Amino acid sequence: MANQIRKIIHIDMDAFYASVEQRDNPEYQGKPLAVGGSANQRGVVAAASYEARKFGIHSAMPSKIAIARCPNLIIVYPRFDTYRKISAQIHNIFRYYTDIFEPVALDEAYLDVTENKQGLPYASTVARHIRAKIYQETNLTASAGVSINKFLAKMASDINKPNGMTVILPEQAQEFVEALPIEKFHGIGKVTAAKMKDLGIRTGADLKERGLEYLIRQFGKAGNYYYNISRAKDNRAVEPNRIRKSIGAENSFAEDLSDKVKILTELELIAQTLYQRIDKHQASGRTLTLKIKFADYQQITRSKTFDNHINSLDLILKISVTLLETIEFKDKSIRLLGISLSNLENAKEIQAVQLSLFENY
Repeated sequence: MANQIRKIIHIDMDAFYASVEQRDNPEYQGKPLAVGGSANQRGVVAAASYEARKFGIHSAMPSKIAIARCPNLIIVYPRFDTYRKISAQIHNIFRYYTDIFEPVALDEAYLDVTENKQGLPYASTVARHIRAKIYQETNLTASAGVSINKFLAKMASDINKPNGMTVILPEQAQEFVEALPIEKFHGIGKVTAAKMKDLGIRTGADLKERGLEYLIRQFGKAGNYYYNISRAKDNRAVEPNRIRKSIGAENSFAEDLSDKVKILTELELIAQTLYQRIDKHQASGRTLTLKIKFADYQQITRSKTFDNHINSLDLILKISVTLLETIEFKDKSIRLLGISLSNLENAKEIQAVQLSLFENY
Protein backbone atom coordinates (compact mmCIF):
# COMPACT_ATOMS: atom_id res chain seq x y z
CA MET A 1 0.00 0.00 0.00
CA ALA A 2 1.25 3.46 -0.91
CA ASN A 3 0.56 4.93 2.53
CA GLN A 4 1.93 1.99 4.47
CA ILE A 5 4.46 2.98 7.12
CA ARG A 6 7.78 1.33 6.37
CA LYS A 7 9.67 -0.73 8.91
CA ILE A 8 13.41 -0.17 8.46
CA ILE A 9 16.27 -1.73 10.44
CA HIS A 10 19.86 -0.52 10.38
CA ILE A 11 22.31 -3.19 11.52
CA ASP A 12 25.79 -2.00 12.47
CA MET A 13 28.45 -4.44 13.62
CA ASP A 14 30.32 -3.24 16.71
CA ALA A 15 33.94 -2.24 15.88
CA PHE A 16 33.77 -4.97 13.25
CA TYR A 17 37.37 -5.42 12.07
CA ALA A 18 38.79 -4.91 15.56
CA SER A 19 36.22 -7.24 17.12
CA VAL A 20 37.10 -9.99 14.62
CA GLU A 21 40.77 -9.67 15.54
CA GLN A 22 39.96 -9.81 19.27
CA ARG A 23 37.69 -12.82 18.72
CA ASP A 24 40.35 -14.72 16.78
CA ASN A 25 43.23 -13.72 19.08
CA PRO A 26 42.26 -14.09 22.75
CA GLU A 27 45.42 -12.27 23.84
CA TYR A 28 43.99 -9.09 22.25
CA GLN A 29 40.73 -9.19 24.19
CA GLY A 30 40.16 -6.27 26.53
CA LYS A 31 43.16 -4.39 25.11
CA PRO A 32 43.33 -1.27 22.93
CA LEU A 33 43.67 -2.49 19.36
CA ALA A 34 43.66 -0.87 15.93
CA VAL A 35 43.40 -2.47 12.53
CA GLY A 36 45.48 -0.67 9.92
CA GLY A 37 48.95 0.12 8.67
CA SER A 38 52.04 0.58 10.80
CA ALA A 39 53.27 3.97 11.95
CA ASN A 40 56.64 3.36 10.28
CA GLN A 41 54.88 3.20 6.91
CA ARG A 42 52.71 6.21 7.70
CA GLY A 43 49.73 3.90 7.92
CA VAL A 44 46.14 4.79 8.77
CA VAL A 45 43.73 3.27 11.30
CA ALA A 46 40.94 1.38 9.53
CA ALA A 47 39.12 0.43 12.74
CA ALA A 48 39.62 0.75 16.50
CA SER A 49 38.42 -1.40 19.37
CA TYR A 50 36.28 0.21 22.06
CA GLU A 51 39.26 0.03 24.41
CA ALA A 52 41.27 2.08 21.89
CA ARG A 53 38.44 4.56 21.36
CA LYS A 54 38.72 5.60 25.00
CA PHE A 55 42.06 7.18 24.01
CA GLY A 56 40.42 9.15 21.19
CA ILE A 57 41.56 6.76 18.48
CA HIS A 58 39.27 6.48 15.48
CA SER A 59 39.20 5.33 11.86
CA ALA A 60 41.20 7.34 9.30
CA MET A 61 43.56 8.58 12.03
CA PRO A 62 47.26 8.26 11.13
CA SER A 63 48.76 5.33 13.04
CA LYS A 64 51.56 7.57 14.29
CA ILE A 65 49.05 9.79 16.11
CA ALA A 66 47.18 6.76 17.44
CA ILE A 67 50.35 5.36 19.01
CA ALA A 68 51.18 8.75 20.51
CA ARG A 69 47.78 8.74 22.21
CA CYS A 70 48.11 5.14 23.35
CA PRO A 71 51.71 3.79 23.47
CA ASN A 72 50.40 0.29 24.31
CA LEU A 73 48.17 0.20 21.24
CA ILE A 74 48.22 -3.10 19.36
CA ILE A 75 48.17 -2.59 15.59
CA VAL A 76 47.28 -5.51 13.34
CA TYR A 77 47.18 -5.56 9.55
CA PRO A 78 43.65 -5.96 8.12
CA ARG A 79 42.48 -9.36 6.90
CA PHE A 80 39.85 -8.32 4.39
CA ASP A 81 39.28 -11.87 3.10
CA THR A 82 38.25 -12.90 6.61
CA TYR A 83 36.02 -9.84 7.07
CA ARG A 84 34.31 -10.51 3.73
CA LYS A 85 33.55 -14.13 4.67
CA ILE A 86 31.99 -13.06 7.96
CA SER A 87 30.03 -10.34 6.18
CA ALA A 88 28.66 -12.99 3.79
CA GLN A 89 27.55 -15.06 6.80
CA ILE A 90 25.70 -12.05 8.18
CA HIS A 91 24.03 -11.37 4.82
CA ASN A 92 22.72 -14.93 4.82
CA ILE A 93 21.13 -14.23 8.19
CA PHE A 94 19.44 -11.16 6.71
CA ARG A 95 18.06 -13.28 3.85
CA TYR A 96 16.29 -15.52 6.35
CA TYR A 97 14.09 -12.54 7.22
CA THR A 98 14.06 -10.36 4.08
CA ASP A 99 15.51 -10.14 0.59
CA ILE A 100 15.30 -6.35 0.72
CA PHE A 101 18.59 -5.38 2.34
CA GLU A 102 21.17 -2.83 1.25
CA PRO A 103 24.78 -3.33 2.37
CA VAL A 104 26.54 -0.04 3.07
CA ALA A 105 29.88 -1.71 3.80
CA LEU A 106 31.03 -5.06 5.12
CA ASP A 107 29.86 -4.13 8.61
CA GLU A 108 26.50 -2.42 8.15
CA ALA A 109 23.28 -2.64 6.17
CA TYR A 110 19.72 -1.38 5.93
CA LEU A 111 16.85 -3.88 5.89
CA ASP A 112 13.25 -3.27 4.86
CA VAL A 113 11.12 -5.59 6.99
CA THR A 114 7.76 -3.94 6.31
CA GLU A 115 6.91 -7.49 5.40
CA ASN A 116 9.27 -10.21 6.63
CA LYS A 117 9.62 -13.84 5.60
CA GLN A 118 9.05 -15.18 9.12
CA GLY A 119 5.79 -13.30 9.66
CA LEU A 120 6.99 -11.60 12.83
CA PRO A 121 4.65 -8.77 13.83
CA TYR A 122 7.21 -6.19 14.94
CA ALA A 123 10.37 -4.88 13.32
CA SER A 124 11.97 -4.73 16.77
CA THR A 125 11.40 -8.48 17.12
CA VAL A 126 13.07 -9.08 13.76
CA ALA A 127 16.03 -6.96 14.85
CA ARG A 128 16.39 -8.89 18.12
CA HIS A 129 16.32 -12.20 16.26
CA ILE A 130 18.93 -11.00 13.77
CA ARG A 131 21.27 -9.75 16.48
CA ALA A 132 20.93 -13.03 18.37
CA LYS A 133 21.64 -15.09 15.24
CA ILE A 134 24.67 -12.98 14.38
CA TYR A 135 26.12 -13.58 17.84
CA GLN A 136 25.25 -17.28 17.76
CA GLU A 137 26.91 -17.84 14.36
CA THR A 138 29.86 -15.44 14.52
CA ASN A 139 30.41 -14.72 18.23
CA LEU A 140 30.31 -11.00 17.32
CA THR A 141 27.88 -8.35 18.51
CA ALA A 142 25.78 -5.99 16.44
CA SER A 143 23.76 -2.91 17.28
CA ALA A 144 20.44 -2.10 15.63
CA GLY A 145 18.24 0.89 14.98
CA VAL A 146 14.58 0.45 14.09
CA SER A 147 12.33 3.14 12.67
CA ILE A 148 10.21 4.33 9.75
CA ASN A 149 13.02 5.37 7.39
CA LYS A 150 16.73 4.94 6.73
CA PHE A 151 17.84 8.20 8.35
CA LEU A 152 16.08 7.51 11.65
CA ALA A 153 17.15 3.85 11.70
CA LYS A 154 20.77 4.91 11.19
CA MET A 155 20.56 7.49 13.98
CA ALA A 156 18.90 4.95 16.28
CA SER A 157 21.60 2.31 15.80
CA ASP A 158 24.23 4.67 17.23
CA ILE A 159 22.39 5.41 20.47
CA ASN A 160 23.03 2.22 22.43
CA LYS A 161 26.29 0.97 20.95
CA PRO A 162 27.87 -1.44 21.49
CA ASN A 163 25.52 -4.43 21.51
CA GLY A 164 22.31 -2.45 21.88
CA MET A 165 19.10 -1.59 20.09
CA THR A 166 16.95 1.54 19.88
CA VAL A 167 13.48 1.92 18.40
CA ILE A 168 12.15 5.29 17.23
CA LEU A 169 8.39 4.99 16.83
CA PRO A 170 6.51 7.13 14.27
CA GLU A 171 5.04 9.36 16.98
CA GLN A 172 8.52 9.91 18.47
CA ALA A 173 10.29 10.80 15.22
CA GLN A 174 9.80 14.57 15.07
CA GLU A 175 10.59 15.14 18.74
CA PHE A 176 13.73 13.03 18.42
CA VAL A 177 15.02 14.98 15.43
CA GLU A 178 14.24 18.40 16.93
CA ALA A 179 16.26 17.62 20.07
CA LEU A 180 19.25 16.24 18.16
CA PRO A 181 22.45 18.35 18.16
CA ILE A 182 23.30 19.28 14.59
CA GLU A 183 26.74 17.59 14.73
CA LYS A 184 25.02 14.26 15.48
CA PHE A 185 23.04 14.21 12.23
CA HIS A 186 24.10 11.50 9.81
CA GLY A 187 25.20 13.22 6.61
CA ILE A 188 26.33 16.42 8.34
CA GLY A 189 30.09 16.40 8.78
CA LYS A 190 32.31 18.60 10.90
CA VAL A 191 32.74 21.34 8.31
CA THR A 192 29.03 21.62 7.52
CA ALA A 193 28.13 21.47 11.23
CA ALA A 194 30.51 24.35 11.91
CA LYS A 195 28.94 26.40 9.12
CA MET A 196 25.46 25.64 10.44
CA LYS A 197 26.45 26.78 13.92
CA ASP A 198 27.76 30.02 12.44
CA LEU A 199 24.29 30.45 10.95
CA GLY A 200 22.64 29.82 14.32
CA ILE A 201 21.62 26.23 13.53
CA ARG A 202 22.52 24.14 16.55
CA THR A 203 19.72 21.57 16.80
CA GLY A 204 17.22 19.81 14.60
CA ALA A 205 14.62 22.32 15.74
CA ASP A 206 16.81 25.17 14.48
CA LEU A 207 17.29 23.38 11.17
CA LYS A 208 13.55 22.84 10.80
CA GLU A 209 12.95 26.59 11.12
CA ARG A 210 14.97 27.25 7.93
CA GLY A 211 13.12 27.19 4.66
CA LEU A 212 14.01 25.01 1.69
CA GLU A 213 15.22 27.90 -0.48
CA TYR A 214 17.45 29.17 2.32
CA LEU A 215 19.05 25.74 2.86
CA ILE A 216 19.66 25.21 -0.86
CA ARG A 217 21.19 28.67 -1.11
CA GLN A 218 23.54 27.93 1.78
CA PHE A 219 24.33 24.25 1.13
CA GLY A 220 23.50 23.53 -2.50
CA LYS A 221 21.72 20.29 -3.42
CA ALA A 222 22.32 18.89 0.08
CA GLY A 223 19.93 21.57 1.36
CA ASN A 224 16.99 19.49 0.16
CA TYR A 225 18.23 16.53 2.19
CA TYR A 226 18.70 18.71 5.30
CA TYR A 227 15.20 20.18 4.89
CA ASN A 228 13.63 16.73 4.83
CA ILE A 229 15.57 15.09 7.65
CA SER A 230 14.82 18.04 9.94
CA ARG A 231 11.19 16.98 9.47
CA ALA A 232 12.02 13.29 10.07
CA LYS A 233 11.39 12.57 6.38
CA ASP A 234 13.52 10.28 4.26
CA ASN A 235 11.92 8.68 1.23
CA ARG A 236 15.00 6.75 0.11
CA ALA A 237 14.14 3.14 -0.49
CA VAL A 238 16.26 0.24 0.69
CA GLU A 239 17.90 -0.76 -2.59
CA PRO A 240 19.33 -4.29 -2.60
CA ASN A 241 20.75 -4.01 -6.12
CA ARG A 242 22.00 -0.46 -6.05
CA ILE A 243 25.28 -0.04 -7.87
CA ARG A 244 27.85 2.30 -6.47
CA LYS A 245 29.38 4.62 -9.06
CA SER A 246 32.54 5.60 -7.24
CA ILE A 247 34.64 5.14 -4.12
CA GLY A 248 36.24 8.16 -2.49
CA ALA A 249 38.00 9.56 0.54
CA GLU A 250 38.37 13.17 1.64
CA ASN A 251 39.83 15.14 4.49
CA SER A 252 38.85 18.63 5.64
CA PHE A 253 41.66 20.24 7.59
CA ALA A 254 41.32 22.15 10.84
CA GLU A 255 44.09 24.44 9.59
CA ASP A 256 44.51 25.27 5.90
CA LEU A 257 47.54 23.72 4.22
CA SER A 258 50.09 25.68 2.23
CA ASP A 259 53.32 23.76 2.86
CA LYS A 260 53.98 21.33 -0.02
CA VAL A 261 55.44 18.61 2.21
CA LYS A 262 52.35 18.66 4.43
CA ILE A 263 50.07 18.61 1.38
CA LEU A 264 51.85 15.56 -0.04
CA THR A 265 51.76 13.82 3.35
CA GLU A 266 48.01 14.35 3.65
CA LEU A 267 47.52 13.23 0.06
CA GLU A 268 49.32 9.98 0.85
CA LEU A 269 47.12 9.35 3.91
CA ILE A 270 43.99 9.95 1.85
CA ALA A 271 45.30 7.62 -0.86
CA GLN A 272 45.83 4.92 1.78
CA THR A 273 42.27 5.35 3.06
CA LEU A 274 40.91 5.13 -0.49
CA TYR A 275 42.98 2.02 -1.19
CA GLN A 276 41.62 0.33 1.95
CA ARG A 277 38.08 0.97 0.73
CA ILE A 278 38.87 -0.31 -2.74
CA ASP A 279 40.45 -3.44 -1.29
CA LYS A 280 37.51 -3.94 1.06
CA HIS A 281 35.12 -4.01 -1.90
CA GLN A 282 37.50 -5.95 -4.17
CA ALA A 283 37.07 -3.22 -6.75
CA SER A 284 39.18 -1.33 -9.25
CA GLY A 285 38.45 1.59 -11.54
CA ARG A 286 39.76 3.40 -14.60
CA THR A 287 39.15 7.05 -13.66
CA LEU A 288 40.90 8.77 -10.79
CA THR A 289 39.77 12.23 -9.68
CA LEU A 290 41.59 14.65 -7.40
CA LYS A 291 39.46 17.24 -5.62
CA ILE A 292 40.75 20.38 -3.95
CA LYS A 293 38.85 23.02 -2.03
CA PHE A 294 40.84 26.17 -1.30
CA ALA A 295 40.55 28.39 1.76
CA ASP A 296 38.30 30.76 -0.21
CA TYR A 297 35.94 27.79 -0.90
CA GLN A 298 36.84 27.64 -4.60
CA GLN A 299 36.69 23.98 -5.57
CA ILE A 300 38.44 22.36 -8.52
CA THR A 301 38.86 18.79 -9.75
CA ARG A 302 41.33 17.08 -12.02
CA SER A 303 40.67 13.64 -13.51
CA LYS A 304 42.49 11.11 -15.64
CA THR A 305 41.06 7.99 -17.26
CA PHE A 306 43.18 4.97 -18.18
CA ASP A 307 42.69 1.92 -20.38
CA ASN A 308 43.75 -0.37 -17.53
CA HIS A 309 42.19 -0.55 -14.08
CA ILE A 310 43.77 1.21 -11.13
CA ASN A 311 43.96 -1.07 -8.10
CA SER A 312 47.26 -0.45 -6.31
CA LEU A 313 48.20 2.11 -3.67
CA ASP A 314 51.38 3.11 -5.49
CA LEU A 315 49.48 3.86 -8.67
CA ILE A 316 46.74 5.82 -6.88
CA LEU A 317 49.34 7.97 -5.15
CA LYS A 318 51.46 8.46 -8.29
CA ILE A 319 48.46 9.60 -10.35
CA SER A 320 47.20 11.84 -7.54
CA VAL A 321 50.56 13.60 -7.25
CA THR A 322 50.70 14.02 -11.03
CA LEU A 323 47.23 15.62 -11.03
CA LEU A 324 48.22 17.83 -8.10
CA GLU A 325 51.19 19.14 -10.05
CA THR A 326 48.90 20.36 -12.85
CA ILE A 327 47.17 22.82 -10.50
CA GLU A 328 48.27 26.44 -10.18
CA PHE A 329 48.14 27.32 -6.48
CA LYS A 330 49.46 30.87 -6.61
CA ASP A 331 49.10 32.07 -2.99
CA LYS A 332 46.13 29.87 -2.12
CA SER A 333 46.03 27.39 0.76
CA ILE A 334 44.01 24.17 0.90
CA ARG A 335 41.13 23.39 3.26
CA LEU A 336 40.09 20.04 1.72
CA LEU A 337 41.72 17.27 -0.32
CA GLY A 338 39.95 14.28 -1.81
CA ILE A 339 40.59 11.37 -4.16
CA SER A 340 37.94 9.21 -5.81
CA LEU A 341 37.93 6.27 -8.18
CA SER A 342 35.17 5.73 -10.75
CA ASN A 343 34.46 3.65 -13.87
CA LEU A 344 34.49 0.78 -11.42
CA GLU A 345 35.02 -2.88 -12.13
CA ASN A 346 33.11 -5.27 -9.85
CA ALA A 347 30.60 -2.46 -9.33
CA LYS A 348 27.71 -4.84 -8.82
CA GLU A 349 29.40 -6.10 -5.67
CA ILE A 350 29.93 -2.57 -4.38
CA GLN A 351 26.47 -2.15 -3.07
CA ALA A 352 24.71 0.75 -1.69
CA VAL A 353 26.01 3.88 -0.23
CA GLN A 354 23.56 6.35 1.16
CA LEU A 355 24.40 10.08 1.26
CA SER A 356 28.12 9.88 1.80
CA LEU A 357 30.05 12.88 3.08
CA PHE A 358 33.64 12.27 4.07
CA GLU A 359 33.96 15.54 5.99
CA ASN A 360 34.23 13.62 9.23
CA TYR A 361 37.71 12.34 8.40
